Amino acid sequence: MFVMITRSRSDADRLAELLVPLGVRSVIEPMFEIETLPATLELAGAQAILITSANGARALGEASERRELPVLAVGQQSAATARAMGFSNVAAADGDVAALAALVRRKFNPTAGKLVHVAGTVVAGDLSGSLQKFGYDVDRVTLYEARPVSALSPSGATALTENTLDGVLFFSPRTVHTFVRLVGKADLTSTLIGVTAYCLSPAVAAAASHLSWREIRTSARADQMGMIDLVRASAKHNEVSA
Repeated sequence: MFVMITRSRSDADRLAELLVPLGVRSVIEPMFEIETLPATLELAGAQAILITSANGARALGEASERRELPVLAVGQQSAATARAMGFSNVAAADGDVAALAALVRRKFNPTAGKLVHVAGTVVAGDLSGSLQKFGYDVDRVTLYEARPVSALSPSGATALTENTLDGVLFFSPRTVHTFVRLVGKADLTSTLIGVTAYCLSPAVAAAASHLSWREIRTSARADQMGMIDLVRASAKHNEVSA
């Protein structure tokens, strides 16, 4: 089985390694270039830090030497990245902003201090708004920018042109929108008719529905392990069919 991973390079490399034991080869085709932005991260008086992506965890690690504050992550992948950056008090929600807001409400009192949300220039969902209505003081700090790439890489275009791909893995609607633009620009939209779109959530699947795929499959859980399970099921099916 041969798939395209559209995550940022750091996340895609690790995911590709995890897919190897399943007999899955990967071409890594990041849809965004991640740039850390100069910003002041003021943590005085904060009771916790919120991160909504692995990129946010890496930006947080670069912006501050403090590792003692609790970190609440949107999912297991961002939590694992935060731990790898040296943060020891890390908890993970179930993969989306609503779950993260619910985790905050279970663990922290609105009157005990502000929350610092480390974010990119584009955010998914309204984490600050969903918490502020319950009395939380949320300070959103923009520490990185995910810039869409301008074209498919030669290896990605070749995989599509030669019709060797079995699937493309998508982790956000914004990633899908960029992919749609790039395959259209390269005049390769028609090559997807034999390819499966593997999507992290229903929102991602809805974005992918604007292209003609062999099939669109959605993870049962909005995290990386859910996506791996989704690919594993397809790999086993392919073995049986062969």
